[in-house]
Amino acid sequence: MKRISIISATALSITVSTMSHAQTAQKTVQPNPYTLVYEGAITENVKGKVNIHPVSYKLNGMDIAANVYTPANYDSSRKYPAVVIAHPNGGVKEQVAGLYAQRLAEQGYITITADAAYQGGSGGTPRYVDKPANRIEDIHGMADFISRYKGVDTARLGLLGICGGGGYSLKAAQSDKRFKAIATLSMFNSGVVRRNGFMNSQVSTIQERLKKASEARALEASGGEILYANNSAVPLTDQQIAELPFDLYREGYLYYGKTHAHPNSSGKYTLSSLMDLMIFDASTNMDLINQPLLMIAGSKADTYYMTDEAFNKAVNVESKELFLINGATHIETYWKPEYVKQAVDKLVNFYQTNL
Repeated sequence: MKRISIISATALSITVSTMSHAQTAQKTVQPNPYTLVYEGAITENVKGKVNIHPVSYKLNGMDIAANVYTPANYDSSRKYPAVVIAHPNGGVKEQVAGLYAQRLAEQGYITITADAAYQGGSGGTPRYVDKPANRIEDIHGMADFISRYKGVDTARLGLLGICGGGGYSLKAAQSDKRFKAIATLSMFNSGVVRRNGFMNSQVSTIQERLKKASEARALEASGGEILYANNSAVPLTDQQIAELPFDLYREGYLYYGKTHAHPNSSGKYTLSSLMDLMIFDASTNMDLINQPLLMIAGSKADTYYMTDEAFNKAVNVESKELFLINGATHIETYWKPEYVKQAVDKLVNFYQTNL
């Protein structure tokens, strides 16, 4: 049965990295030893507290860089529920995915978040290949690794996908029944947006962009230059940022470029990746998901239409809920304390019920 929950929230200010929420006041901070860029991030492993464990493993011959978070007083002889967390497009494990991984670990879960193959600290060349099949395989790979981690109860394995990672998590969950409960936060349907443009703003140029992607692949195959989309080296001015057409892009530019910037994070991707992205749709075959499903979005998010469409297509899920955080935009669910708390509280309730 479809349930929609809405909770009111009061905006709270937050100072992250060297920029305040208003991006005005400068502040000197010590670099995080794990390069984490979210508020309240772990700075050292303390006995009896939540700990972070940088790990690496092979996935199809490629080195994957990941962080595992263990709960306070972790005892490897015990059994814990675990959650795999997939990061947004262009993001890395040290940003919002790490924030949610740490918050869930604080509630007793072993969590893992990994950089996508070809991106962040993970291996793979050329850099910034962004193909849906790879991102879905990344999620399966995180499940492979964490299922062998000491203390993990494989019968209680959950999945959380954020933004683009949410769309890929829906796809992964359609076939991977190791995941017993599926959640998304601010889900972004990467393929549909790459094809049609955000809010269908680029439908008229689909064939032109497919042609350019095909030409880029031909150039790669001949040993030529690797061409990239979103590859401008010139940062936008404050005025240009303010003039961007959607909240997602305005706030996303500030999040990734200023308040929560990380050197491994980049919004660019190989132009040839569009050949794969533009034929992908995270909301197809949603009838294959039969695990409990929770989809969270901000009530003011201009990406909400993607969550709504996918949610309504999940016709074979007996227990599903669409949870709206009142007043939140897409990017605000990544960092704003009050909104993050609401999302984490809802996720914990969901996982406790279904894992």
